[in-house]
Amino acid sequence: MKKLNLPNTLSLIRVILVPFFMASLLLLKIPEDADRLTTFLYCAIPTAIFGLTAYTDHLDGKIARKYHLITDFGKFIDPLADKFMVFGALISLLVARPETARVFVWVAAVIMLRELTVTSLRLVVAGTSGKVVAASLWGKVKTATQCVSIVLILMEPAILYGVTSVPHLLSYIAMAAMVITTVGSGIDYLCAYLPYIDPEK
Repeated sequence: MKKLNLPNTLSLIRVILVPFFMASLLLLKIPEDADRLTTFLYCAIPTAIFGLTAYTDHLDGKIARKYHLITDFGKFIDPLADKFMVFGALISLLVARPETARVFVWVAAVIMLRELTVTSLRLVVAGTSGKVVAASLWGKVKTATQCVSIVLILMEPAILYGVTSVPHLLSYIAMAAMVITTVGSGIDYLCAYLPYIDPEK
């Protein structure tokens, strides 16, 4: 069995970190009478773990390009690890932040539908044409937007501590940004790779 190179190892580390992030977010529920410092700490811990998880995505791609360590396995595992990270965050936020869940559940549904559609497209294209579908520029923008948006949602209780006039404003802005880039990148992938699929086979 061949050893994994460093970028692929970082992608696997990203997968391993996701359960730790989810556990920290679900277990560290902000007390109703929490002061500003307590609120910040309860928000910062899961945010830091998520930030570290997301940083491995930036790092593995940078190392792979710089040292020419791009592999077909890397093109496959990297976006898969991204999806695991984002799905874990979406599911955890739905449970941990019930105050925005009525809106966020639709955002999560759009994101998950897009990710599953593109993943299925990758598998079909790879199976029929042998072509590995790498992340496009739109896909990278989508991933970056999702990560930044999730950080904003995670930190919103601390950022808007004591503010009651515009509750959850950051969360709703972040949700809108995620939906726009997610749908846009999904359309981009469909337009680029649907020609590789033969409906008669």
